[in-house]
Amino acid sequence: MSERKKQRKEKALDNKCPSCGAPIKFNPTAGKWKCEYCESEFTLEEMQKHNNASNVKNNENGEASKIEEIDDTVYVSYKCQNCGAEIVADEQTAATFCVYCGNTAILKNKLSGEFKPNLIIPFKTEKEHAIKAFENVSKGRPFVPKDFNNKNNIEKIKGVYIPFWLYDVGVAGDVDCDAKRVTSWSRGDTHYTKTDIYKIFRSGSMKFAKIPVDGSTRFDNDIMNSIEPFNYEEMIQYNHAYLSGFFAEKYDVDSEGAFKDAQDRALESGKDIMVNSSPGYSGKLVTNNTLVPTLENKYYALLPVWMVNVKYKDKMYIFAMNGQTGEFIGDIPLDKKKAILWGILIFVGIMLAIILISLIMFYAR
Repeated sequence: MSERKKQRKEKALDNKCPSCGAPIKFNPTAGKWKCEYCESEFTLEEMQKHNNASNVKNNENGEASKIEEIDDTVYVSYKCQNCGAEIVADEQTAATFCVYCGNTAILKNKLSGEFKPNLIIPFKTEKEHAIKAFENVSKGRPFVPKDFNNKNNIEKIKGVYIPFWLYDVGVAGDVDCDAKRVTSWSRGDTHYTKTDIYKIFRSGSMKFAKIPVDGSTRFDNDIMNSIEPFNYEEMIQYNHAYLSGFFAEKYDVDSEGAFKDAQDRALESGKDIMVNSSPGYSGKLVTNNTLVPTLENKYYALLPVWMVNVKYKDKMYIFAMNGQTGEFIGDIPLDKKKAILWGILIFVGIMLAIILISLIMFYAR
């Protein structure tokens, strides 16, 4: 099997502590950059003042070579600027770590030009919050295996800035429905029911702001949709300094490809709003829908997510936590023995209750 290689220079950035020059990471709890060596803390303004958060002054030698291997899989290989070890990342990775010293490496070329995000929501939760959320996953779920949510089952946990397209979408048009209004009354021993049929016509327009669509094929769309919503009021202008201490991906679904999901969500929400704007009816059936979506604006943003991979009985389970709000979701296994036992206990309980009620009624005669 042959291997093809091609070389291309690329910049690999990291962020240095202005006080001691050691690698510095963003601290979500403090909302600042904290150096683990000298314990200095810096705001974004201070980082920018020292030219560490917004340019390549301290990263001029961070060149890398691109290697295209078999099956057209592309990897990026470069030297860690902190310890000199080799770091390899694939084509979609925009920020990663050195496995030897933990230094962050930001591949700036992957987040420049058309791939440069407009906006970012910085992490507000720590790794420990995701671990705690996993440990609490069995609360209120009696059928989860007893030893599943042991933190020792966590195979891998990482904070990832996931690429999202955000769309402002306008929706306008008409929605017509057939609807029912049912009234009932009784006279003497006779019960009457009256069903009136109505035609409902609705016409209007509405706007939906920043509908999110996952821009990476690596992450399951259902999982990404489930950890919404994000608080867009905390969204700020993108700065690659916020990637320090985290992984990041660049999009591989372009804005045109992702827009279909956004317009489908806008159309469905618009239809529901117009149908539900006529209360007091039942059995509404849409007979005409001429709603048309219009793209008004789009943004490319990086949103924070903790990805938790759990291995349990040789099977992998994927969990995700919203790195801003703490919303935690994922696939949970079912303890079949526990479910069967609960089913038996419930059945026996119901039968005993029936027998008890029957005996009470029998002796009450």
